[in-house]
Amino acid sequence: MKRFLFLILLFAALSANCAENPVTVEAEGVSVMGDSDTMKETVMRALNDARRNAIETACGIFIKSRTLVYNSQLAEDLVYASVKGRILKYNIISQGFAQGSNSEYSVSIRAVVEPYQPEKTSGLSVDLAMSRAQVKQGDTVSISYRVTEDAYVYLFSIASDGSVTLLLPNSVQRSNFAQKDKTYVYPDSECKIVLTAQFLPGFKGKSAEEKIKIIATRQKDDLLTLGFQEGMFITYSASSTGMISDLVRRLNRLDPSDWADDTVTYTIVR
Repeated sequence: MKRFLFLILLFAALSANCAENPVTVEAEGVSVMGDSDTMKETVMRALNDARRNAIETACGIFIKSRTLVYNSQLAEDLVYASVKGRILKYNIISQGFAQGSNSEYSVSIRAVVEPYQPEKTSGLSVDLAMSRAQVKQGDTVSISYRVTEDAYVYLFSIASDGSVTLLLPNSVQRSNFAQKDKTYVYPDSECKIVLTAQFLPGFKGKSAEEKIKIIATRQKDDLLTLGFQEGMFITYSASSTGMISDLVRRLNRLDPSDWADDTVTYTIVR
């Protein structure tokens, strides 16, 4: 069975808009007062819950403020997935027990949250390589990768028009588990998939730059909602920012040491 690395992809171009400024959000926190809890403890739990919800809401805004797929820059923009938020200041809008309850206490706040990038000093890492840095149209290519800890990997092909194809997992190879310090080749010798370098339909140039992106996570957490009803691979056009936003949002919930990524760039020539 022959499958192309570059399928029929949609052409689209989007502009990038990066917002690094703090945002103001409103959030609510809830705490249930137990028999042995003090009022102060109950209020503090509700306030901490409101603060956490405010940060999560703000991080979603930071992600959405960027056009995450534009001119094949997804590989670079996924680094932004590690953005975290910290509250600069907040005001309590309202607080008190829920109507008809003497145990459920809620606090609503308005918070100013700024984004920041936590420094990743240790944890999972991943190495990615292509069989060749320059290939001719029609050449068969392969991808190799290795993780420093047991992990679950996601392989993406990023075409020159900004569209993204999820290579692994797919409808044939649903398992994406990788053992630590073991080198994997995709597709392997037992797989029916063959990756062949192809220019996008209608491309007139003499060469095109493409990327392969890998994301590895320690936990088995489905980063994408996978639906394999129609084809072996899932392809997202460059305008499918919803998928990328969802992917980045899920990565953002992980500790930076619990996931890693790598990117390789190669060129197709005629």
